[in-house]
Amino acid sequence: MRKKALDSVYELAKVDDRVIFLGSDLGPDVLINMKKEMPERFFMEGVSEQHIIGMAAGLAMEGFIPYVNTIATFITRRCYEQVALDLCLQDLPVRLIANGGGVVYAPLGPTHLAVEDIAIMRALPNMAVVAPCDADEMKRFMLSTLNFPHPIYIRLAKGGDKVVSEEKFGFEMGKAILMREQGDGLFISTGVMTQLALEAAEKLREEGIICGVLHIHTIKPLDEIQLAKLLPLVKAVVTVEEHTRIGGLGSAVLEFTNDTMPEQSLKIKRIGIPDQFAKQYGSQESLLNHWGITVQNLISSMKNKLNL
Repeated sequence: MRKKALDSVYELAKVDDRVIFLGSDLGPDVLINMKKEMPERFFMEGVSEQHIIGMAAGLAMEGFIPYVNTIATFITRRCYEQVALDLCLQDLPVRLIANGGGVVYAPLGPTHLAVEDIAIMRALPNMAVVAPCDADEMKRFMLSTLNFPHPIYIRLAKGGDKVVSEEKFGFEMGKAILMREQGDGLFISTGVMTQLALEAAEKLREEGIICGVLHIHTIKPLDEIQLAKLLPLVKAVVTVEEHTRIGGLGSAVLEFTNDTMPEQSLKIKRIGIPDQFAKQYGSQESLLNHWGITVQNLISSMKNKLNL
């Protein structure tokens, strides 16, 4: 997914002279062809995330479209003030490409686990928050970023994830994709957790229980039209995200229902990371299993909400 995102920056740079790449202490082979062919639009600034946010803001004010790439925790926690004031307050078209959303960097411990990034980014006015489900969707999304007038936070997974998206669904900012038609239940997911939701829905179908899958690639702006249409049609909703349960996808859905259709809120069960720093090291999968972010938990949670 990361390679597809960065390759897309290079492709966009070929067709639009406004595109600029800014990196922070990345490997020497990152976008090496762009570096060779367009050295005036390729910058690798070292360990200086706060600086590159300010630099990106300045370039955007001069009419450029900067794409900034580094590790998710560094592009969010470390330079949150710069993101808020330099980018969002000025409403500048800067794209923040965040490596390792969720618990991708599990072996490195809590300093590198981006488990509250959606919450803090969606709290900022003017910021869009996007989490594609696979490399193919990432490419479709990246090609749509060129003329989006606001800042975007782009959450990347580890790469090599199973491709579950389909070309026919396309990609439109703020428009969720119904990947499986709803039945009695509906899974609402984002990012690579859509893969778990699809697998859970298939296993439930084998038991005669029909559940839809709504993939919300754009957590902000949220597709409220689709939610308002689907929620009254189902008996139970399970949200799933590789993120703390505070302030992420599940919270966004609950906030929407509370404000507009409070009678739907009782249908919703949220699956995500508990409100605590990681106390274990291991693989991404081992941490997700530890927190119950699994296909089996999705299945049992849906059955419980359906009283089965």
